[in-house]
Amino acid sequence: VYGKDAAINDYYVHLMDFWNNVDSNYESDVTDDVKLLCDAYAAGFNLYLEDYPEQEKKKIFPVSGKDLIAGFSHRMPLMFGLDGVMKKLSKEQRPQLIGLNGNDENSESFRMLASNVFAIAPHRSSDGYTRIWINSHQPWDGPVAWYEAHFISEEGWDFYGGLFPGSPIPLVGHNPYLGWSHTVNSPDLIDVYELTINPKNKDQYWFEDSWKEMRVRKVPIKVKLFGPFSWTFKRKVKESIHGPVMEFDHGTYSLRISSLKNLKFIEEWYRMGKARNYTEFRKAMEIHALPMFNTGYADKDGNIYYVYNAKIPERNENYNWATILNGETNSTIWTEYVPFDSLPQVLNPENGFIQNCNSNPYLATGDETDVSKPLPSWTGIETHQTNRALRALETFGADSSISRDEFFNYKYDTQYSTNSVIAKVRDRYIQDMANEKDPKLISALNLIKNWNLSADSSNTAAALAIIVLPNAFNEDNLKYKTDAITRKLVETIDYLENKFGRIDVPLGKVLRLVRGETNLPLSGGPGLLRAIYFNKKNDTYVGIAGDCYFQAVEWGPNGELNAWTIHQYGSATAIESSIHYDDQAKLFSKHEMKQVRP
Repeated sequence: VYGKDAAINDYYVHLMDFWNNVDSNYESDVTDDVKLLCDAYAAGFNLYLEDYPEQEKKKIFPVSGKDLIAGFSHRMPLMFGLDGVMKKLSKEQRPQLIGLNGNDENSESFRMLASNVFAIAPHRSSDGYTRIWINSHQPWDGPVAWYEAHFISEEGWDFYGGLFPGSPIPLVGHNPYLGWSHTVNSPDLIDVYELTINPKNKDQYWFEDSWKEMRVRKVPIKVKLFGPFSWTFKRKVKESIHGPVMEFDHGTYSLRISSLKNLKFIEEWYRMGKARNYTEFRKAMEIHALPMFNTGYADKDGNIYYVYNAKIPERNENYNWATILNGETNSTIWTEYVPFDSLPQVLNPENGFIQNCNSNPYLATGDETDVSKPLPSWTGIETHQTNRALRALETFGADSSISRDEFFNYKYDTQYSTNSVIAKVRDRYIQDMANEKDPKLISALNLIKNWNLSADSSNTAAALAIIVLPNAFNEDNLKYKTDAITRKLVETIDYLENKFGRIDVPLGKVLRLVRGETNLPLSGGPGLLRAIYFNKKNDTYVGIAGDCYFQAVEWGPNGELNAWTIHQYGSATAIESSIHYDDQAKLFSKHEMKQVRP
């Protein structure tokens, strides 16, 4: 259907053997109610195509419920960076570090990007309310762009949430009793083994003192050429005792991947969405199918909860799991996972506050004593603090009595912490350029030097600063090069002067929300609580990711329930003729939301 560019995806599907796993285990591993749910969603797809046949892609439809289970199996490893690991292996030189480091490839099509979650208990609010921000950061378009839905069933299900295309259940959101959000975490869920191949038989590898046969299959990959013409070629895919095998000039490698055979992702999210209290929600999470995602939770009973959810392999501590492992020994093959109860987590911390912003799970409350004992380094659990985490602790975390207005204002914070990566980069770069003589650069350097680290739409130094200065979640991943920053500075000076006549332009004039004919100012920037990531398109810096569909939910001491939601565009994410294609954009631009409850 999609031509040669999709052949790589077909190879990935065959290499991971998704369909064999689904066909073999669907009846036993997928519960009856989840089968009915998936079948109903698929029936809706198919009915739509009966009504709008021009939308059909040949040989894809009709869709079945089993297709949805397979779709989640396909997508999940990409969310924790499997394609980054595969790309690293496919380079000309054998990589030294592997595993989680694949995530620095930054080109994955299906990865969730970032996110914030904040929750406060009744004793931390000024009015006795429990509150939660459900605030993931996603691309504004594409396969992991949120669309919003309100689920209402005759069984009593009443849920506002966000979904991706192909999902029959909400992945974040709230019902009248509770709400939760996820943020992306980075546990080490992939291990790579180098195999010793028999020089006389490339389908054999040395393992535990003897040659072992790989499982070898020849799989068809059909490529659309043009018009009615297509071409099918055969490709060998192999599997060792460790997992799928990849062959390159610099070696043959096998991948061992967390949760690769698990078919319960939809069930876990479904049970979470149907839960009515903490006990039921916790039971749903203990299915422990989801291999990743920090989870922050709040409910009408005043409970708040945080867990560093992850399906982390139990590994032998005598090996360096960040490197490529020797594939000849059984001692590096794991079969068990770190139990859910052992993951970093906290229920109802004494200070009444939890947060996570893709950051150190042991500082979820700002107090290391509130969260579980640190796990070993082979888990890959991150311990850095993003700017968003720093600012969460400097705003929510510094206020012992948070009002509703403050709860909203803190979320829309547009300030970089003085301890953030970008603040340190600014100071370092200004020092490196202290002897600059070019008057044009000196003027720009002074603007950046005196920048107050705010990215409000009216700030006249922010545009130059956030376009020019490199940034990163984790300072260890920062790529700092003075010459590269200076080249970007010269380029941006020219851009601002040519387009606006000066370099001290209010950020909102430079950074825009563009949707069809709609063109609106934005505040925010990379790594802020008001997160906006941008690209230059048609000579304009436009928002492409970050704050998108998010919710604020509160439960009062007398049973009150209020909720607000916003989408960066509108609920019709792909239908340009709909009035809902961009009807929320103006609210989004102005830091406003629509109330959906009561």
